[in-house]
Amino acid sequence: MPLELATPDSFPAFPYNPPYPIQVDLMRHLYTAIEHRKVTIVESPTGTGKTLSLLCASLTWLNDEKNRARKGRLDRMAGNEVSNEPQWVIDQTRERHKRELEAEEEERRERLQKARRRERELRKRAKFNKKPRLSTKPQNKDEEDDDDFLPESDTGEDEEDNLSPAVRALMARMNADPSRETKEPTCTKIYYASRTHSQLTQVLPELQRLNLSVVPKDISSEEEENCHSNGSKSSKRKAPDEEKDEQGNQECHTNTVALGSRKHLCINDDLRSASKDLDEACRELLGEKGEKRCPQLPPLEEDFRMNDFRDEILATPKDIEDLATAGRLSNVCPYFGSRRAIPQAELVTLPYNLLLSKSSREALGIDLSNQIIIIDEAHNLIPTLLSLSTTRLTLSTLRVSLQQVSIYVTKFKNRLSAQHMLHLKRLVEFLDALGKYLGEWRGSRVGGGQGQGQGQGGGTSEKSEVLSASELIERLGKKAIGINMLAIERYLKSSKIARKISGYADKQAEKNANEKSIRAVKRGAVPPLHAIEDLMLALAGATEDGRIILSLFGKKGEEEVEVKYQLLNPSPHFKDVVEEARAVILAGGTMSPISDVINQLFTYLPPERITNFSCGHIIPSSNLLTMALTKGPRGGELEYKAGKQSDPQVIAELGQVILNFTHTIPAGMIVFFPSYNFLNTAKETWKTTGVLEKFNSKKKVFFEPEDNAAVESTLQDYTAAVQGQNQNQNQAAASVQTNSNPKGALLFAVIGAKLSEGLNFKDDLARAVVVVGLPFANLGSPELRERLKYVKWLEEKQKEDVKRENGVLKKAPGMKDAAAELYENMCMNAVNQSIGRAIRHQGDWAALILLDRRYSTAIKSKLPKWIGEDLKIAQSFGQAVKEMGVFYRSKR
Repeated sequence: MPLELATPDSFPAFPYNPPYPIQVDLMRHLYTAIEHRKVTIVESPTGTGKTLSLLCASLTWLNDEKNRARKGRLDRMAGNEVSNEPQWVIDQTRERHKRELEAEEEERRERLQKARRRERELRKRAKFNKKPRLSTKPQNKDEEDDDDFLPESDTGEDEEDNLSPAVRALMARMNADPSRETKEPTCTKIYYASRTHSQLTQVLPELQRLNLSVVPKDISSEEEENCHSNGSKSSKRKAPDEEKDEQGNQECHTNTVALGSRKHLCINDDLRSASKDLDEACRELLGEKGEKRCPQLPPLEEDFRMNDFRDEILATPKDIEDLATAGRLSNVCPYFGSRRAIPQAELVTLPYNLLLSKSSREALGIDLSNQIIIIDEAHNLIPTLLSLSTTRLTLSTLRVSLQQVSIYVTKFKNRLSAQHMLHLKRLVEFLDALGKYLGEWRGSRVGGGQGQGQGQGGGTSEKSEVLSASELIERLGKKAIGINMLAIERYLKSSKIARKISGYADKQAEKNANEKSIRAVKRGAVPPLHAIEDLMLALAGATEDGRIILSLFGKKGEEEVEVKYQLLNPSPHFKDVVEEARAVILAGGTMSPISDVINQLFTYLPPERITNFSCGHIIPSSNLLTMALTKGPRGGELEYKAGKQSDPQVIAELGQVILNFTHTIPAGMIVFFPSYNFLNTAKETWKTTGVLEKFNSKKKVFFEPEDNAAVESTLQDYTAAVQGQNQNQNQAAASVQTNSNPKGALLFAVIGAKLSEGLNFKDDLARAVVVVGLPFANLGSPELRERLKYVKWLEEKQKEDVKRENGVLKKAPGMKDAAAELYENMCMNAVNQSIGRAIRHQGDWAALILLDRRYSTAIKSKLPKWIGEDLKIAQSFGQAVKEMGVFYRSKR
């Protein structure tokens, strides 16, 4: 049995000495969770060094695990378990194998050092030489032979990859080459996932801060018995001088690869500019031969270029932008190069969708068995899991698909095999049945039939109906009931006929188009049949967790029908990840309420496998004022339920509250509203009554734009207004004190929108965050209603199961039924994210003010621990203003 790794008391790799006590506690918790194969939920506020602590703890464990694995391998090679061999034989055998392992590691180090030197040389050359842009103009479809549109002859193999048969054949020949290694070496690795590429770019700078060179690498068998990462032992081998970068700094020893999409990594400029959908265009190009293939993807005889580029990737950590730059310097595709680097990487950074989607993992060759999974910004995990399972299909797309398949079958029916014709005939039957039903459904709604919901405004209407998958199939008729959806979906995927059908339809359309239209046609449009594939797969695998939602939307007379499959339970998609991995770490600045995460994702796990850790903040308590305000200036209770959000008196009093705050709060102030509708209503009312002008006299006012394109400029203007105030105050302090100086800026934003997550409002950018009301979701949404009904049904089912076993289902004190808890938790998750925009480092300070009497009730327990513990309930407006005055005067 291998030794159990003891949790270290210190972490020498941590760059700041000494770390904060909460950072040590967090790293010890993470190390223990990984060693004991736990699922852990970590809440670590911004400014506490969350990313640095995650990397330091996990990489320290990884290094200790490598030492433990090396010792175990040496013991097995030396045959320690065979007692009839003399000890000197065992010792000599062990020493010989130890030298062999060290030689392997030295060969790897030399290979990566060679790659570093090669990359540096390429960078030097790039300063003086510009590579000509390589042209890969898409093939003129008029020149394509009809044979190109026939389906792949092999329809049942290698379904998991998007590579063409030609490319797979090349890979097979490569693997069969005796000069190549029979199996590429792999290692235990850490998969570090976050929601976006921009969030992942923050990982590399933190990784480079770690003192990884101080972590023991090569240790003797005696040292291995006792050495962990507590710094009590040090490496016998000093890092060679050549393992330094151009500035003389020690190179990072962690082999790292960043995975991304073609959108971020494709370096084929012609393909990028000429493609409607880059993924589809790339897949098309993979099937080309000779000069038509992508010049950045080396052919078989030049596969050494891909291996060299793999080594360049592993030699020095690179983020997505660095990876794309390196690919251009080497003229090798970084998208496929990064995939080649996965087996030998120790740290893999990737966006959520590549980790959570099983098909994406299979396509990338990612095996999570016994690996460490870190999911950062994990408050987004549940919505992401639900969105990944959602598929959409409009009636217009369905009709285009049916038309394309019909034209294709008519053209190639005499050239297609019986098996192909059988699958295509069943596909046509399904499309025809679904199209007729949706047309009838639309007609009944447009003609005045009653739907489950109806929206108004702007001349648009929307009606919906919720069905189970089986109910939809039954409504399609007997022919559709007998169709094996999964068989057709597998056929479409394995034969790749969707692309063939779409390509032939495009060719026929171009024949009838004018020259201008032909030039405008871009390569790589997503075949409409792909949406059909997704829906058929959803219908084939539908369980009691899924629902079909039919909706009618659009302007009157132009109504469109949408079919959407929505998974109501986020747990099944994540269950595969949890069961395969060694340890799973969900980390975020605000994960509260943690019980909600457990209830939605981990009900099937034994309680002893789940742990959690909630950090306090690194700031002193005097730097934070958290307060719930229950009453307004007139003494009435503050409550901003949906029914009151259009009341002029309520809006007028809210304006008075905010105006009073502007007298006290310095610099920048952010006010979050529960919805755009409420914010816009208040804005118009304040504009009419002159309150908005009063705001501007105290602070320059900004509103969160609904257009994404305007967000950046709004933030820049807001920042400039706040910084301009600082400059004026400094000038006044140096000369004569005056009361006419600008007082900063006031930014109105919306909870759950663009400014409520992922932005850094540090220091004077947010000396106060004010949250107006509670952002409960719209119960008119059919998706939300079904989720709430589903969790209520699950709870009742669980009660019945417990009752059957003569037990009683216990709830925490004050806990509501499952549906009410989920509804409340969704609201508080959004609030907690907005609150986290302020307090971004140890020296920061701010007030967090919650405007609504409901924050004084039990719901306050769902605030993050570092906020909720010191929450003050102001019973009067005067008390609130007094508390704020004391707080801000202490910061002058």
